Amino acid sequence: MKYISILSQLNSIKYFCRPLKKKKQIIQDLEITDYAAEGKAIGRVEGKIIFVEGAVPGDIADVLLTRNKKDWAEGRALKINKFSSERVQPFCKHFGVCGGCKWQMLPYGKQLEYKQQETEQNLKRIGKIPIPEIRPISGCDSTQYYRNKLEFTFSNRRYLLQHELDILPNDAEVPGAFGYHVPRIFDKIIDIEECFLMDDINNIIRNKIRSFSLENNFSYYNIKDHSGWLRNVIIRYSSKGELLINVIIGFEAPEDTNILMNFILENIKGVNTLLYTVNKKWNDSIYDLEPVIFYGSGFITETLGEFNFKISAKSFFQTNTKQAEKLYAFAKEFAALTGNEVVYDLYCGTGSIGIFISNQCKKIIGVDTVAEAISDAKENARINNIHHAQFFTGDVIDICNTAFFELHGKPDVIITDPPRAGMHEKLISKLLEIEAPRIVYVSCNVATQARDLNLLSAKYQVDKIQPVDMFPHTHHIECIVALTLKT
Repeated sequence: MKYISILSQLNSIKYFCRPLKKKKQIIQDLEITDYAAEGKAIGRVEGKIIFVEGAVPGDIADVLLTRNKKDWAEGRALKINKFSSERVQPFCKHFGVCGGCKWQMLPYGKQLEYKQQETEQNLKRIGKIPIPEIRPISGCDSTQYYRNKLEFTFSNRRYLLQHELDILPNDAEVPGAFGYHVPRIFDKIIDIEECFLMDDINNIIRNKIRSFSLENNFSYYNIKDHSGWLRNVIIRYSSKGELLINVIIGFEAPEDTNILMNFILENIKGVNTLLYTVNKKWNDSIYDLEPVIFYGSGFITETLGEFNFKISAKSFFQTNTKQAEKLYAFAKEFAALTGNEVVYDLYCGTGSIGIFISNQCKKIIGVDTVAEAISDAKENARINNIHHAQFFTGDVIDICNTAFFELHGKPDVIITDPPRAGMHEKLISKLLEIEAPRIVYVSCNVATQARDLNLLSAKYQVDKIQPVDMFPHTHHIECIVALTLKT
């Protein structure tokens, strides 16, 4: 194995060859031996752990170090000199450039194996509490075309691959792009021709809109100087085959808007509702903006189990419908409901978990900080004729005080589904004080979940653990844990 660096010393590694660029160092022919977490693999140099992006166990790679500490380092694979026998051929032409489905080169069974391993390691090493045997991870029946929502971005700055740069004349005008952001590059977009995350309708919509916009010289957004007309397109496609398209534009342009909207209706089959949103802000968030309905009702409907949900342009909803049904079924099982329970659904979003379990409990109290989500939750309860559910807007650490619990009843079960950062320590303290007999913790970040479980272990024990894969070909993991109050 060879090492190249311009540094006079690389902490514990003592031998180097010729210098490269300042502060950059490459480890050549590093053997990747194991999987770490969050999509990173592991190699070792004289006992020092190197966390590597873009490689899998069994690869031998040249690795550019991006961080270097005394006992560990981080880097990314520049070149795979020998491929692991576990690798398979990626199915998407944009693999390796687009940052979405980074694990396409791994068989799905191997992806699940690594996610199971990461779940166990995080709960044991970070949680540091006794845990039961972890159930096998619940994988997806479909590993392609599983998302019900995608967002694409317009940019006047297209990301060019090396072979494109090699043949591009110096005075050539590079067209804009319509696709996904380049990982770690904020101002350039990959021009996406195909995407396997959603039904092929996403490719038809994106490619037709791109061609039409270029033919009509519609300007693409410039993130640096905040100019340009076309900014984003959001597609929602429900399991019922209903289609919503929301076009985000940078400023009012009534004539061009009518031209583009009518083109979409005339050339894309099956559009149930078409909207546009004027976003004059520097950021891409639309949750403080009001979409304009050009065609249709302004929403589509989705089904989870026996329940129907109204999905509007700004609705918060699980992006993998079929897997969400599995996730919520596990949550219902872990809640161990008999029909007499008062259930608190914290970080409830649009109320989907609470509504899903509503036929097996006496009362549901949902809390979320996003007003639009709570509005959707109330509407979804109305649609499904659920009269024993109440939803409240506000930060859970502010709302969930002693008076709130006294007013709405002592919880028999608390379901908590926090963001990736996990639960606030103040909320954990309140849960320990309230002493609900059972807590069901749904998490999209097992590391922060393990941290919170450690704090909850003062009064709770872990009874069941179920990892769920919501996003094939990515390193993301969902994990449900059932806790019971210690006697």
